[in-house]
Amino acid sequence: MEERKFSKLLGNWMSMVGAVVAAIAGLALLFFIFLSLISTTANPYIGILLYLVLPVFLLAGLILLLAGMFIEWRRQQRQGMIHHKWPHLDFNNPRHRLMVPIFLLGATLFALIFSVGMYQTYHYSESIEFCGLTCHTVMQPEYTAYQNSPHARIKCVECHIGPGAEWFVRSKLSGLYQVYAVLVHNYPRPIPTPIKDLRPAQTICEQCHWPEKFFGAKQWQFDHYFYNKTNTYWPINMLIRTGGGNPATSQTSGIHWHMNIGVKMEYIARDKQRQDIPWVRSTNKQTGHVAVYQDSTNPLPPESLAAEKPRIMDCIDCHSRPSHDFRSPDHEIDLAIVMRRIDPSIPEIKKISVDSLIAEYKSEKEAHKGINRVLSDFYQSKYPVVFDRKSQAIKNAISVLQDIYSRNLFPSMKVKWSDYFSNIGHFTSRGCMRCHDGKHTSTTGTVISNNCHSCHIILAQGPRRLDGIINTASGLVFVHPVDIGPAWKEGNCYDCHRGTQP
Repeated sequence: MEERKFSKLLGNWMSMVGAVVAAIAGLALLFFIFLSLISTTANPYIGILLYLVLPVFLLAGLILLLAGMFIEWRRQQRQGMIHHKWPHLDFNNPRHRLMVPIFLLGATLFALIFSVGMYQTYHYSESIEFCGLTCHTVMQPEYTAYQNSPHARIKCVECHIGPGAEWFVRSKLSGLYQVYAVLVHNYPRPIPTPIKDLRPAQTICEQCHWPEKFFGAKQWQFDHYFYNKTNTYWPINMLIRTGGGNPATSQTSGIHWHMNIGVKMEYIARDKQRQDIPWVRSTNKQTGHVAVYQDSTNPLPPESLAAEKPRIMDCIDCHSRPSHDFRSPDHEIDLAIVMRRIDPSIPEIKKISVDSLIAEYKSEKEAHKGINRVLSDFYQSKYPVVFDRKSQAIKNAISVLQDIYSRNLFPSMKVKWSDYFSNIGHFTSRGCMRCHDGKHTSTTGTVISNNCHSCHIILAQGPRRLDGIINTASGLVFVHPVDIGPAWKEGNCYDCHRGTQP
């Protein structure tokens, strides 16, 4: 009687439900494993089911099955059907001898499969597909920008988490709230920056970029086109004094001098986006000399200074959009024209292209229709001859503009170029001028320089630019493309340039 009852421990609703759940989850796992093997494209939802959802159901089913067996065993024990305190195993019983190796083999296989599954789950949760495609609506802007960035071949986790268990655990704990926020649609649109819980850039960026090995300058040409009928071309060829160096050789100079090579830079910002910086502290690592600079026109009050903790300047403070840069319409159209993706001989193409991109649209689909309508109506009404003669070039321009919109503007998340500051340079946002504005003064009267030549010199500019190399240290004097008198010296580029027509 006791033996027969013991063999029927599965005969309870909990164990049967667990067996059914485990069986369905197991069969589904096999199906999705097969599906992932034959699939040629990455699907985040298959990955979620395969590595996150179904294993949980399989494990839950097995736990229910065992729990039901245990509860049933205790019930039979209380009713006197079983007199053993613990489950009875008798190797003299042929059936027991057969079941033991079967159980051990099954347990070993399950442990092996579970271990491999956990390993695959770990790697899947670190994959680009998981980061970029799982929460499609939320992550679409960042994922799209990332795919078109210089870091497109670097996994998200290499920058957002980095090596080591501590930051992996911290990221997963943070991710739990993010999953909740997505499920209940409780997240800001657009996602605010900067992200405060990122790992220090020195432990991430400098795994590939080595400031001590940076020397010299970099030549760079900025290509601009006018908002006029002929789309006048105006390039500016500059020598960017990137610098860098090693304090051991006393060769620290240029823009990368800031990067804690020979000096420690700290600052306090008034705003969350770190665009208003009234207080800066510089500490020379070799001499120990400390210099504190404050905005002379609007200094930080003593009580605010005492309450704030200075931030140590790192790569992200200037390279604020290294992988998720949403470019302005002005920049994108200049780039498309110089690459001849848009024909510059089409009259006013720069102006009408920017106008079509900055119009308000409710969705990407509506934007594509609107861009087509704006350009078609404009050239049909104002330049009918051009519309007939260059119809294919105009169609190509419309296609390029639709692509530009899809890569840089996202109505569902309310994302556009002006929401995220790029602090490289000072053309459309304050960038360098957050500190290098000529107003930050130390107690000894030293001013943080706003001399343009400290960071770059002009080698050539304008449509009739000089050929060859400028041999003077100061380079050429800047010439504003449009005659605005001395106004360009009194203000800043970003006062007028906002990524659209000035």
